[in-house]
Amino acid sequence: MEKMKELYDQYNCNLKDAEVKKAVEDILAKNFAKNNTVDVYKKCFNLIDLTSLNSTDTEDQIGTMMQKVNDFSEHFPEMPSVAAVCVYPSLVPVTRAVLEKENGVNIAAVAACFPSSQSFIEVKVAETALTVQAGADEIDVVISIGKFFSGFHSEVYEELQELKAACGKAHLKVILESGALRSAVEIKQASLLAIAAGADFIKTSTGKMEPAATLEAAYIMCGAIKEYYEKTGVKIGFKPAGGVATTEDAVKFYTVVNTVLGEEWMNNKLFRFGASRLSNNLLTSIYNKEVKYF
Repeated sequence: MEKMKELYDQYNCNLKDAEVKKAVEDILAKNFAKNNTVDVYKKCFNLIDLTSLNSTDTEDQIGTMMQKVNDFSEHFPEMPSVAAVCVYPSLVPVTRAVLEKENGVNIAAVAACFPSSQSFIEVKVAETALTVQAGADEIDVVISIGKFFSGFHSEVYEELQELKAACGKAHLKVILESGALRSAVEIKQASLLAIAAGADFIKTSTGKMEPAATLEAAYIMCGAIKEYYEKTGVKIGFKPAGGVATTEDAVKFYTVVNTVLGEEWMNNKLFRFGASRLSNNLLTSIYNKEVKYF
């Protein structure tokens, strides 16, 4: 913990939950309306990690989903595609086999004993490496929250470093499960820990527990990304996931991220939405009629 305390002391971790809530309310009051436009809806669509993480997922179902991604431009020629697709490790091979590379859509996969992260580090590293070997471009992992709560922050940091190494050239997206963290201070600390360990993205939630993504967590996590960038010049990505389902939800998160981090982050190299329902809802808002494509 002492090693991590040195890290935390370099940043503003003196956060109050009530002040964070008020800051988010002020941002939305000032900026939501100007972002609530069709152009922003289209931008948000291009930020989506199209996700299927069901225990019942089959190769046929995932193959069908990938074919819809392949065919998307034929049905919506004026639209950008999604940024990535996200599946379980065992379904990466069929995803890679069906998804056409020329689409420019990345393959993301959850790994390292998602969603609980409650296993041996050797198992997490092996699964991560095998998932990359199978063809994943991005790996989404969860921090060991139990160890974090127990004060073993250095151990959590070291685990993430090992997972980063196992990713090789693939990007590492670290899930904080922010809804389980007990305060703004813990969210800030977990964000800094993950970034320092080598995360290319930090992500709010697995979508497997409540609460999932919140605007307050987004504000805190983006604040950590901004401070880190100001100190190092290194840009880290941000991904809200879990419960981001409606067009209004997307615009609210877009507004908070844009206000804290700025236009430089408003692209799918640095900003993603983890969502399964959001894609059709955004298409419905864009075309002003019900669309059920995905």
